Amino acid sequence: MTDDAYAALDGLGAAPLWRFYGNLFPAQPRSRAVPYRWSWRDLRPHLLHFSETLSLHEAERRVLMLVNPGLTDPPATVNTLYAGLQIILPGETAQAHRHTSNAFRFVLEGEGAHTTVNGEPVRMAPGDLLLTPGWHWHDHTHQGDAPMIWLDALDYPMVNALEAGFYEQYHQRLQPLTRTADLGSRLFLHGRLTPAWIEPAGPNSPVTRYPWAETARALDAIADDATGSEVDGIALEYTDPFTGGPVMPTIGCRIHRLRPGFDGAGRRHTASTIVNVVRGEGATIVDGVRLEWSEHDTFAIPGWATYRHVNASASQDAVLFSYSDEPVMRSLGLYRTEPGDPGA
Repeated sequence: MTDDAYAALDGLGAAPLWRFYGNLFPAQPRSRAVPYRWSWRDLRPHLLHFSETLSLHEAERRVLMLVNPGLTDPPATVNTLYAGLQIILPGETAQAHRHTSNAFRFVLEGEGAHTTVNGEPVRMAPGDLLLTPGWHWHDHTHQGDAPMIWLDALDYPMVNALEAGFYEQYHQRLQPLTRTADLGSRLFLHGRLTPAWIEPAGPNSPVTRYPWAETARALDAIADDATGSEVDGIALEYTDPFTGGPVMPTIGCRIHRLRPGFDGAGRRHTASTIVNVVRGEGATIVDGVRLEWSEHDTFAIPGWATYRHVNASASQDAVLFSYSDEPVMRSLGLYRTEPGDPGA
């Protein structure tokens, strides 16, 4: 009789809470994402192959998605964020479009390309961070003489989970240039000297490009005897000059300098994180999984996974670029962190 009652509930759009209670309210977070590293050395040849064998008609944007083994359908890198490696060849362009997902590009290789964001051409060089906020038109043009490769980052897994995604293609291939090149960077990249005549136009940083030259200068300016974080080394946040907060409401970006021989303490937090290696060699231990990394590798640290960074060099710094959904976790009151032992 009880079994019949349970079966009847299925047709009434109801279910007994007591049968699901442990799954709905776990004692602690359990991410479907797993610790994982994507090898630049292994993936770069495939990027070059597809760029040479597929026309723009066959593949408008030649991107290799970095798909976490625990998040294959739909594909994502961590539960809320995505990473991909994109290549564009000299003389090529990419169709202008916009979407509600926030995005950015962290440049890995090449010179001579620019991204146009809402009419502003934004130059690209290795180590640069370029913002493409949600619902901003963007396209790419490459006028250099060698392949250009960057790390694409988007929050579409989060936006799609919220069922709030929109997409629109521009009515022509490239949008008109209506603003001075790199205006967003030249106006705002002056420490805390922010133009007083400009009002915030939205929840995103107005800086269109954070040049690597400025980032490197900031890292170099910090004295070697500065303490830094025992977990993340000398960690600097890319910020919105109006608020001092993260560059986007859904994505926070940081650069980390790990001194020679750095052997970090363990920590875990509810934010999910993706890391790209700017330079150096080392390892990050994530919940007992040792991820060995070198230049331009990318790796995933799932939320609430304990991690620890190690710089393998006794003479050279390691530099890591990271981004996470920490702004969302903080704004929703869901951010929690504590020390932890990552294991092996």
